[in-house]
Amino acid sequence: PAPPPRPGERASAADLPRPPPVAVPSFDETARAAREMARAATTLEELRAALERFEGCNLKITATRLVFADGDPQGRVMLVGEAPGRDEDIQGLPFVGRSGQLLDRMLAAIGLTRNDVYIANVVPWRPPGNRTPTPQETAACRPFIERQIELADPDFLVILGTAAAKELLDSPEGILKLRGRWREFDTGRRKIRAMATLHPAYLLRQPLQKRLAWRDFLTLKAALEEERGANSEQG
Repeated sequence: PAPPPRPGERASAADLPRPPPVAVPSFDETARAAREMARAATTLEELRAALERFEGCNLKITATRLVFADGDPQGRVMLVGEAPGRDEDIQGLPFVGRSGQLLDRMLAAIGLTRNDVYIANVVPWRPPGNRTPTPQETAACRPFIERQIELADPDFLVILGTAAAKELLDSPEGILKLRGRWREFDTGRRKIRAMATLHPAYLLRQPLQKRLAWRDFLTLKAALEEERGANSEQG
């Protein structure tokens, strides 16, 4: 060790005491904290507050604000995307940029508006440069979106894009193989009919694929009409 500085001498950096190391939570600890915080929320408002307190996703540091949800939480349809983009980060609402405008038109084509549905993202903070969320980022946020789906309790879940579909459907397949088929999303309390489709941002880059998304939205429309007819017969 270096000798202590003489009286009147300024201590060098080597003489100064080192700060204690900062403990960085492990991934398991982060996931456990996320599950506990999400489980403790009994309303969507409490879940939003829990996300505001959550420190386990590094995207929170670079994002402007939390982007929680938009639309009607009592709606029969819930749409879940991957993560906010630049416009969403500014406004604090999901799907308000160019991809959101396309989504609005897609909904209108089957007789719905964004006020009829509930819209959220797997990751509620914008990744830098609008990049795709990493598997670690989506996994850290997964307990919150699962709880959000459970609390909203929609009749139909539409999952937009590859990252969201892989995370929520626990499948390694790409979106072109996952899309267009009804599956089940188990909330623990009940099973919700879920279907993956192409993300509107992808459709803006690949407009020829809009025909596939149109088929998927027609599948959703048919399911809504079928359920509406069944309910009217029971009534």
